[in-house]
Amino acid sequence: MRLLIVGTLEGHITTAGQMATQRGAKVSHVDGYEGGLKILRDGPGADLVMIDVRQPVARFMKQMKQERMNTPVVACGIQSDPETAVAAIRAGAKEYIPLPPNPELIAAVLAAVAEEQTSVVFRDPVMAGVLKLADQIAPSDASVLVTGASGTGKEVLARYLHSKSRRANEKFVSVNCAAIPDNLLESELFGHEKGAFTGAVARRIGKFEEADKGTLLLDEISEMDIRLQAKLLRAIQEREIDRLGGTNPVKVDIRLIATSNRDLDKHVQDGKFREDLYFRLNVFNLQIPALRERPGDIRALAAHFAKKYSDANGLPARPLSEAALQRLEGHHWRGNVRELENTMHRGVLLASGAEIGPEAILLTGETMGSTPAPSAAAQPSSAQPAPAQPTAPQPPRSAADDSATAGNNTSSLVGRTVADVERDLIIDTLSHCLGNRTHAANILGISIRTLRNKVKLFMDEGYAVPAPGDADRASV
Repeated sequence: MRLLIVGTLEGHITTAGQMATQRGAKVSHVDGYEGGLKILRDGPGADLVMIDVRQPVARFMKQMKQERMNTPVVACGIQSDPETAVAAIRAGAKEYIPLPPNPELIAAVLAAVAEEQTSVVFRDPVMAGVLKLADQIAPSDASVLVTGASGTGKEVLARYLHSKSRRANEKFVSVNCAAIPDNLLESELFGHEKGAFTGAVARRIGKFEEADKGTLLLDEISEMDIRLQAKLLRAIQEREIDRLGGTNPVKVDIRLIATSNRDLDKHVQDGKFREDLYFRLNVFNLQIPALRERPGDIRALAAHFAKKYSDANGLPARPLSEAALQRLEGHHWRGNVRELENTMHRGVLLASGAEIGPEAILLTGETMGSTPAPSAAAQPSSAQPAPAQPTAPQPPRSAADDSATAGNNTSSLVGRTVADVERDLIIDTLSHCLGNRTHAANILGISIRTLRNKVKLFMDEGYAVPAPGDADRASV
């Protein structure tokens, strides 16, 4: 657990830090919120932020949201200032801790955050078998390949493995190989030196170095370009990496976990994935079954998500009616746990009575006002017909077969506007290029004029955009 303290905590910073350290947390401290943002952007990062309510909490939370930082924040202040506490909670803080700090309260908050990040909700015996094997292999440093269809919870299981390992108190670093363009992924993984390419105005460490002493998750590794796989293989074998533009190798000590929603055996046969890399990664294979193959988990997960989104939206917690549960159990769940989570989020917002009833369960493909099937438990939803032959499942293959675009992770974009996706892509590319407009425009395949017009629009709308690089300033 990495704890970042922002501010002086009314003079109680030493006490709070000692309490957290005694419970296994690694504590870092900055005086102001701008320093806190810098730690989250470029420094060691944090699993939890404790911020003094005398800091501009609302501004801090707004900036975190704009930069897509998802670290939970807890506000701290003197007990006699309830108005400030309410303002901090309204700004987005998860909790308020009165000062002087109480050891039991500090311990409870740290435990709650750790549990939220690493807990695996399950009841089905099939999933229990997967978790039993995970518990057995977690203490080792052996590489693990986690396979399963999209939305089954592969990253959740990877975090669980880290939490049970000997590296649990070190960093867990994740990189989505499918979400980063091929020409950026090498720099993202291995870092670069100043001047390595146009726009590289400063050294940047990659994910391998960032995860040193901890765990590195390569999410959806099957989407990595085969030319980059050779360099990755060397990094895994030698436990050293070469930054782009670097002259000396850098030693790293990591535990590697990789995930894939594809059939990697077939990928190897098709020449799209190196066989030697596959065997290097696949020391242990944890295969997560599709949700329809572990029906005993549906009720537990539904209750978990109902509570989660009731709390997130400030709504009273409502139990699920038996009719609603039967409707959930009768659905095919092509999108697995992710689809169930979205369904429960809708259910929490649509429910109006003392319970979440079947009328609030809007399944994928249905629209408001549509009539639920008379016996959901007896048949799959009409929006998601069951397969013609209920044969034995093959999760890695099903992800590719269910949707032609699943391999590109486009399902995660459903529900977002094209403008939102474009804005995030441009800002992320600029961040990677250290603000260099020219380099970013080349990567994005648009003119520098178009990029600058869009950046101006984003800034006018209040979004944080990386400042121009040196080369851009010189050309203006």
